[in-house]
Amino acid sequence: MPGLLLGDEAPDFEADTTQGRIRFHDFLGDSWGILFSHPRDFTPVCTTELGRAAKLAPEFSKRNVKMIALSIDSVPDHLAWSKDINAYNGDQPVEKLPFPIIADKNRELAVKLGMLDPDERDKDGMPLTARVVFIFGPDKKLKLSILYPATTGRNFDEILRVVDSLQLTAYKKVATPVDWKCGDSVMVVPTLPDEEAKKLFPKGVFTKDLPSGKKYLRYTPQPE
Repeated sequence: MPGLLLGDEAPDFEADTTQGRIRFHDFLGDSWGILFSHPRDFTPVCTTELGRAAKLAPEFSKRNVKMIALSIDSVPDHLAWSKDINAYNGDQPVEKLPFPIIADKNRELAVKLGMLDPDERDKDGMPLTARVVFIFGPDKKLKLSILYPATTGRNFDEILRVVDSLQLTAYKKVATPVDWKCGDSVMVVPTLPDEEAKKLFPKGVFTKDLPSGKKYLRYTPQPE
């Protein structure tokens, strides 16, 4: 089946974009990467999403994350659409966005990456591209995927939160609990013994008492 699973290496595809032709692995370099897809140019939900992504681009850049979008139209259409996106943001209607948009007019990448939404179709009866978010680590492997239908816009603040969690848990032996935000307490992973946890987390490890008597809810302040 086409598509990507967690832990899969990103395909090293070549594509035309609004910033020239790219090879995906070269584009990512040693950075984290986000590839997010869109059903079509000049559509309302997509315009709001790309506008928000453009506004948040400096925050992703601070986190060493490269962003790249995909839509099933041509580069000239993408460039014209970029003017609308910038105007939607209240900025000058120029053709440039802070990230490239991949041209996937024949839906080849959308099919390869498992991005098509079978329930939403265009005027010609062709399936639209779903709203997929793929986050890749510096090792080019898929760390997270989120799949929305074409009719539901994504929350890019949530994607930024997820990046914070992924980057923290990639380097520290912690997990992030429900509704976690950067700066909140985190959870010690279950595989880490108590004695080792005390050494790794000098700010302390705090256990919540539970009726079962099991000490598996272990919290510690977010490590630096």
